[in-house]
Amino acid sequence: MSAPAPRTGPVGIGIIGAGVICGTYLENLTSFPDVAVHAIGDLFPQAARARAEEHSVAVHGGIEAVLEHDDVEIVVNLTIPSAHVEVSSAAIAAGKHVWSEKPVALDRDGGQQLIAAAQAGGVRLGCAPDTFLGTGLQTALSVLRRGDIGTPLSALTLMQSPGPESWHPNPAFLFAPGAGPLFDVGPYYLTTLVQAFGPITSVAALAGTSRPQRTIGSGPKAGEVFDVTVPTHVSAIAQFAGGQSSQSIFSFDSPLPRHGFVEITGTEATLALPDPNTFDGDLMVRRRTGQDWELLARTEAVSTRGTGVLEMARAIRAGREHRVQGALAHHVLDAMVCIEQSAREQEFVSLASTVTPAELLPQDWDPTTRTV
Repeated sequence: MSAPAPRTGPVGIGIIGAGVICGTYLENLTSFPDVAVHAIGDLFPQAARARAEEHSVAVHGGIEAVLEHDDVEIVVNLTIPSAHVEVSSAAIAAGKHVWSEKPVALDRDGGQQLIAAAQAGGVRLGCAPDTFLGTGLQTALSVLRRGDIGTPLSALTLMQSPGPESWHPNPAFLFAPGAGPLFDVGPYYLTTLVQAFGPITSVAALAGTSRPQRTIGSGPKAGEVFDVTVPTHVSAIAQFAGGQSSQSIFSFDSPLPRHGFVEITGTEATLALPDPNTFDGDLMVRRRTGQDWELLARTEAVSTRGTGVLEMARAIRAGREHRVQGALAHHVLDAMVCIEQSAREQEFVSLASTVTPAELLPQDWDPTTRTV
């Protein structure tokens, strides 16, 4: 029997998980001419139906509505972290490429399992965050790789907030294994640092939980109390293979919010990057010979969540590697697991994994044009 002919035209997309983040993904994926959203599935089919009707998606239902759809080539896994491995594994077993929300798994074994299954099945694995594909961080990475601030030496990142329970309608999973400030928000910062410096070799950390329970502040569950089972404040340092180091705070315990604080210091200047949880923003520089911060660049996003799905789709049609690899997500997962271990055991912990930073996007890369 001859092999099936390679597919052409827009790449078929199916989404599993119709929660809060699904809306943003759909806004983008239904606007990209190189992909076509065919189906949405959820454990609660009525939630999938609502999303499908809102965005004119033809098929909706349970998870099988996506896994059994012949035109779905990439499954976008937007389930809660504890379900990521199960759902991604099912999609791989169905012969689908997978794009997962972060983290790719709850532990290293789960991440390795998915990478091995994808390789054995001849399909691709990608994982959020894809924010470093945005114009803001792509511009910053260009600045660093050109040597505009000299040799990069160190980084400081801060993410502090009171926590998402005040605004999220169902926040309990954000305080459970696979989330907390480290696993929920940390991937944006750690992925950016890996793209800037290369792989992490070792980490050390301290962590704590300010209070054992929290109260939902909005939505139909407002007033409900839930248990906190992960650290809500993490302070970490990291050593990179290239000799650089970083200091980071990830906290859901701060009355003073600080989002998107990333500074990279080089031998000639310090660069302030845009928020790594966004796709655009300003770049500021403080030069060794200067007295004040200077505006280096102002960038605007051309797309947001789902950009990595589109880049993977184009890579599939072009027969090249996609940029947001499962190996990158696994390395960041390895770093977070090691940070947790370090805080628990109060010692430095070495990472077992490594990764190569992704190539920059072409300067003329445009998500709004048809290329396939």
